[in-house]
Amino acid sequence: MNKFEVMRAGEEWQRAGAYSVRIQGMNRQHHISLRDEFDEHDGDESKYIIILDDEYPVATCRFYELSEKRVLLGRVVVLPEYRGKRLGSRVIKEAEKWIRELGYGEIRIDSRVVAVGFYEKLGYTKMDNEVIKSWSFDCMRMIKRID
Repeated sequence: MNKFEVMRAGEEWQRAGAYSVRIQGMNRQHHISLRDEFDEHDGDESKYIIILDDEYPVATCRFYELSEKRVLLGRVVVLPEYRGKRLGSRVIKEAEKWIRELGYGEIRIDSRVVAVGFYEKLGYTKMDNEVIKSWSFDCMRMIKRID
């Protein structure tokens, strides 16, 4: 039986857990270089959510400010062996709660096309029907108002 703990990464060891999930889920699985996976938005200005399974990091996301009332939520990763356990929804819902507490009113996501339905179930809508490239992924911009 899994014992999942959802937490806001406020300490360096917690942020290292988020990075670990991203390395396993993106760098290793999708062959995205570390230089591309970790960008100028990683660091003290970004906020991270992680989910631990008995102390082992298994899911994460990050968000950062775009403007006074808007954030970009991204780097949503669930390790392959943990998919189908609703951890993606849990990590996003905790991020949304924190975003709301910080006073933001709008969340943007650049979703992979294959995940658009997942985000729509969480209340996000497509900004338009334009497909954009992010690495080798086809993505669409999505938005959710939370104020």
